[in-house]
Amino acid sequence: MNTGAISEAEAANELMRLAKAIAHHNRLYHAEDSPEISDAEYDAMVRRNAELEAAFPHLIRPDSPSQKVGHEVSASPLSKVAHEVRMMSLDNAFTDEEVADFVARVRRYLNLPENEPVEITAEDKIDGLSCSLRYEDGVLVRAATRGDGQVGEDVTANVAHIADIPQILRGEAPAVFEVRGEVYMEKQAFTALNSRLMEEAKERAEAKGEVFDPSAARQFANPRNAAAGSLRQKDPAVTASRPLRFWAHGWGAASDIPGATQHQVMQRIADWGLPISPELKLCRSVDEMLAAYRAIAAGRAALPYEIDGVVYKVDRLDWQQRLGFVAKAPRWGLAHKFPAERAETVLEAIDIQVGRTGKLTPVGRLKPVLVGGVTVTNVTLHNRDEIARLGLRVGDHVVLQRAGDVIPQVVENLTREEAREAFVFPDHCPVCHSEAVAEEGEVDVRCTGGLVCRAQQFERLRHFASRAALDIEGLGEKSIAEFMELGWLTRGPADIFRLHRHRNDLIGREGWQDKSVDNLLASIEAKRSPDAARLLFGLGIRHVGAVTARDLLKHFHTLPALRDTAERAHSGDAEAAGELTAIDGVGPVVVEALGDFFHEEHNRTVWDDLLAELDVPRYEVETTASAVSGKTVVFTGKLETMSRDEAKAQAERLGAKAAGSVSPKTDLVVAGPGAGSKLKKAAELGIEVIDEAAWAEIVKAAG
Repeated sequence: MNTGAISEAEAANELMRLAKAIAHHNRLYHAEDSPEISDAEYDAMVRRNAELEAAFPHLIRPDSPSQKVGHEVSASPLSKVAHEVRMMSLDNAFTDEEVADFVARVRRYLNLPENEPVEITAEDKIDGLSCSLRYEDGVLVRAATRGDGQVGEDVTANVAHIADIPQILRGEAPAVFEVRGEVYMEKQAFTALNSRLMEEAKERAEAKGEVFDPSAARQFANPRNAAAGSLRQKDPAVTASRPLRFWAHGWGAASDIPGATQHQVMQRIADWGLPISPELKLCRSVDEMLAAYRAIAAGRAALPYEIDGVVYKVDRLDWQQRLGFVAKAPRWGLAHKFPAERAETVLEAIDIQVGRTGKLTPVGRLKPVLVGGVTVTNVTLHNRDEIARLGLRVGDHVVLQRAGDVIPQVVENLTREEAREAFVFPDHCPVCHSEAVAEEGEVDVRCTGGLVCRAQQFERLRHFASRAALDIEGLGEKSIAEFMELGWLTRGPADIFRLHRHRNDLIGREGWQDKSVDNLLASIEAKRSPDAARLLFGLGIRHVGAVTARDLLKHFHTLPALRDTAERAHSGDAEAAGELTAIDGVGPVVVEALGDFFHEEHNRTVWDDLLAELDVPRYEVETTASAVSGKTVVFTGKLETMSRDEAKAQAERLGAKAAGSVSPKTDLVVAGPGAGSKLKKAAELGIEVIDEAAWAEIVKAAG
């Protein structure tokens, strides 16, 4: 991708977005075993991040994915284990040219003559969960998952049930030797496990006298997820009931290395009784490496397990040591990924699902087809533009691809020329029937009935009660879900202020006693005169965040005044629109979002219902004289003791203006760890820079 036309500020913003997105998908993949994007999409984000960092090395963030491996395990129920030697990942290649470049880089780095052979091992890359086995005097003493590469999860008790992993090594072994490899599940075992889980779910439903819903049964998406979910169990008995396998592909900490090459050590590991890849071989040229890759790819479908590529490693260990590592990957290793597998099937239906944020996502229902060892029946069609691009209609014959061998996608419509009625994307939500619109410049269509839409209601209510909004103590996710199920929260957030009517029904339910119920109701009553800006933010109007809500209320002071102006702007009143856009931080996008919100009748009904329950005081910002009164302050980097919104609110209370970018008008920059382009610009402009501790002193001094 091109980075030449991008500015430094744009690069910094994109790197921030990439860091957050990649961290999110890392958590889903490594910690929750439930990826929501394909390997190919994930790899594309990582490569884009690498391109931007190469072009702007001074913008590399502390939380950059180039600095991390896997995902931290802080939320795991399993004990943490620190790896003595960090568990690394591998850089990826997708073309023959990239493989040739890898070998050329090795030659250049080692300054090898052209006639010096470079031997490389090649082996199939099994799609499993990384695991490290520590043996002391030949006895297994600890097993751990990779985690974030530095800290993993202790799964010692669990791996005791994997027959491939010996508790005692055969023959003589070093005093300490960590074998590293993959825990995996074979295709046939994966299919049998999912069938068993389906039967168990059916039996549970029948025992309760309920109608069995197959779509609600817990099943794994693919063998890799099944292996990860089975190994990372708090109860080893669950792991014991799952048919897991293991094979070794390397090592970590070792008191002695039993060989001078990768190939020799792997053969020694096999002699100790641990399985290694049957495809492991030595290659002496790029042509031999690519031949090994193609041979493994050709036999892939017949293998009893899933693989997603071929791994190359420099054979000589002294060369590996000289080559060393870059960030999270060794210079001496490379993963050559396979292209996605494809199959043909029929698109039997297109359903519209509504997500928690109101996004309408089309889902294709397919005639079941086997792709890469997994039977696929559903596929996301992403959005209405994607449907139009492919010309999709019910009844079309389509080509399906499991991109990165995880998430299926439609890549071609084989019958788009046939005469058939076009699919009409809905302009109203299929759940609540509110209008569904796409904002200018966006492809996603969203339901505008956020406050009443059942599909969005839980997330909206959770946000409404959260600390950043109304901060209703005791009304968390679990309570909201329970009250929704009981039918007490159905009309919108106003129902929260009517929960007192259910006091007697709630007392005595599991987890609820007189005191806890009364504490919750007292917390709710305490919010009947809420801060108007927090209330506006809590309504979850698109593009109206906490800061924008405060900016709007600083101008209008009351919610009715804001609503009146927003409605007039939506009806075409240029003066009203101009009044809104003149507010600092409010642009046409916010004006349109406010107009869309109040244009929807359901939202107006819920708004009126809520305000009837409340006594919202006029919004006034009380300021305190301070050292920064009248100044413009910019916060950048990671704030460790407060959120960014809290910091901006503090600045406003001290009579300062909190800006989002550094300019000649900026008086002060508060910089935390990871500050990048804003800090650099502040230095160029000679603007005063302080850290978070110094800012805290300013706040403290102002009282």
